Amino acid sequence: MDSLTRLITGRSLSLNIVKRFCSNVSKPSLPSCSFQPESYKGPEYDTVFELRQKHLNLALTNSLYYKEPLLIHQGHKQWLWDHKGKRYLDMFSGIVTVSVGHCHPKVTEAAVNQMKKLWHVTNIYMYPHIQEYAEKLTSYFPGDLKVCFFCNSGSEANDLAVLMARLYTGAFDVISLRNAYHGCTPHTQGLTALPAWKYPLPQGFGILHAMNPDPYRGKWGGSHCRDSPVQTQKKCDCNPGICKASDLYAEQLQEVLQYSLPQKKVAGFFAESIQGVGGAVQFTKNYLKKAFELVREQGGLCISDEVQTGFGRTGKHFWGFQAHDVMPDIVTLAKGIGNGYPLAAVVTTPKIAKSLSERLFFNTFGGNPVASAVGSAVLDVLEEEKLMENSDQVGTYLLEQLSSLRNEFEIVGDVRGKGLMIGVELVSDKQSQNPLPASRVLDIMDDCKNMGLLFGKGGYKGHVFRIKPPMCITKEDADFCVSVLRLALRSHTEKQAS
Repeated sequence: MDSLTRLITGRSLSLNIVKRFCSNVSKPSLPSCSFQPESYKGPEYDTVFELRQKHLNLALTNSLYYKEPLLIHQGHKQWLWDHKGKRYLDMFSGIVTVSVGHCHPKVTEAAVNQMKKLWHVTNIYMYPHIQEYAEKLTSYFPGDLKVCFFCNSGSEANDLAVLMARLYTGAFDVISLRNAYHGCTPHTQGLTALPAWKYPLPQGFGILHAMNPDPYRGKWGGSHCRDSPVQTQKKCDCNPGICKASDLYAEQLQEVLQYSLPQKKVAGFFAESIQGVGGAVQFTKNYLKKAFELVREQGGLCISDEVQTGFGRTGKHFWGFQAHDVMPDIVTLAKGIGNGYPLAAVVTTPKIAKSLSERLFFNTFGGNPVASAVGSAVLDVLEEEKLMENSDQVGTYLLEQLSSLRNEFEIVGDVRGKGLMIGVELVSDKQSQNPLPASRVLDIMDDCKNMGLLFGKGGYKGHVFRIKPPMCITKEDADFCVSVLRLALRSHTEKQAS
């Protein structure tokens, strides 16, 4: 038998083994749920889709997931139901927004009770809820971070933080990191450094992007460089105690400060604690600490974007920046702050807050009575149900289980994260690290959806699975997630090999 014949025969045998194995594997069963959703009584699926195409922003229609997009009807805790009554495990939580669970009874009750009394009067009058909520929220912050500005979204919060930094410092230039997402308003679209979110128009005037300290895809860093239960398999010269890569990335930031700023002065530096839309990317250890020091030497403010990493999602700390051992000057919050209700905040020091007192600043709906009641109830549930601790325990378990997929499949390049802020990066092969093509990513996601599992995608090419569920999920849910993803990856591998 010549070598070509042996190769073909071996390949055929391998494919037959894979096919027999996959055909004998039953689909994982959804964990039990006693909640009974209402029957859907809305318009037909095709009618909804047609109305969406005609009357909604076309970008929203283009952003729909799946070959047959879902029509979601109801939610409860970590579960979603479509118009046909099919149940799904939501491992994306409305794009990292549903922190304590869909329609949590206590949060819902707080909203309903407040709506019966007072919806809205705006800040031209006093009402007790916004003051009480501000005091409660700031009690979770260290140091002098004690003043709140309420708004409605993360983009608004980051936009306001840019304004505040520029006014306070008297400087104009702001630095963010490549691969970052901070919103899509005119200011924040400039902060964002992912091409899928940037329109070909003038933007980002006065905003610079520094090299991203990514231990997996970056120029430096590797298997000793990130704060995660799962390290990248990429080798590096660092050791567990000292991350040399952070020094090298800090030198790159130093060059931006040295060569790209007028009069060596900067207004601010933006960073997520773990990059969210960018694909759950974690920085090399101690990078943020070094970056904050460099920026402050130039008179700049350090801004922590906690829109996705806040409220205990990363497990060990209530705020993601605490894991980096840094103290920001401004912190921006949204998403999980209201469990899906439109609410966001900028938290800063009294001294910096005064920068907006020389003129009028106003947000019509920010911190309205219902939003304040909802935000306060979310904080109560986080404490009462110990959801930060659950994020740590279940998230660490889930990360460790997902890491086994990296050893099983050539297309799983990296598994990373902390708590319930998790990314699974898909590649064409581990050596090249080329992103898995979008069509193949969507095929795997469709397969998972058909088995009852929902998660998101992100990263430079949309090739990273974003697993960021409501913080109330269980180990049983984690096992289901891994089992479904494993089966979908096996099925995809078989399809590609045939």
